[in-house]
Amino acid sequence: MASCSLIIATYNWPEALRLCLQSVRDQKLLPGEVIVADDGSGPATAGLIKEFQHDFPVPLMHIWHPDEGFRLAAIRNKAIAAASTDYIIQIDGDLVLHPWFIADHMEIRKPGYFVAGSRVMLSAATSASLLAKGATEADLQKISINGLRNRLLRSLLANTYKIKGRHKYYVKGCNMAFWKKDLVAVNGYNEAFKGWGSEDREIAIRLINAGIKKQSIKMGAVCYHLYHKLSEKSTEEQNEKIMMTAISEKMMVAPDGLDKYL
Repeated sequence: MASCSLIIATYNWPEALRLCLQSVRDQKLLPGEVIVADDGSGPATAGLIKEFQHDFPVPLMHIWHPDEGFRLAAIRNKAIAAASTDYIIQIDGDLVLHPWFIADHMEIRKPGYFVAGSRVMLSAATSASLLAKGATEADLQKISINGLRNRLLRSLLANTYKIKGRHKYYVKGCNMAFWKKDLVAVNGYNEAFKGWGSEDREIAIRLINAGIKKQSIKMGAVCYHLYHKLSEKSTEEQNEKIMMTAISEKMMVAPDGLDKYL
């Protein structure tokens, strides 16, 4: 069992969350705890989590707030505040994790860094098949070359892949990892973000401004993203402006963030 907290963001897709939690249960190295950060799902999600809690191998918590629109930044902050370990791995509930996902993250972690991972995108047909029958390790390994793991390449790419230039702030919020003390220092996610878009890049910007370096994890911490329709993006422009302000003003601390839950 690893000394880390796995935070899983979800909203009203219990069928996907079931596969995600099954893949967590099958990890070669289990996290110390799992926290489902629920952005206002209905009773079906709560029922699913209760079902898993009966025999889940580690503590499984459900952090929920009412559905008042897309408030991913806020629910992630609430889950971060609830985490009892010093290291946090963050994913989305529409991912199926490779069995070595947690172990790969724990191997690469080091003080003064946060980690940016990626995901293998699944087709609609493959996703429907996995949701219908469940996903096994053998099923996933057949899907894509992007699912390959290589320890040597992982090490070589950690400090070279999308670290500088126009990719400096490149992250995918569905696969990231942080030291909790670093998140506290920058006040977590900026809750000015409402609706889809850019809250993950903005926290990366503030972490980098605060002197926390980015590491990439490729050829490891593999996860598979179940197909779904794109999110509604009416707030994208406004969120981009908030993100650009973090760059131009060299912001480090979110004005409305994690501290109110600590």
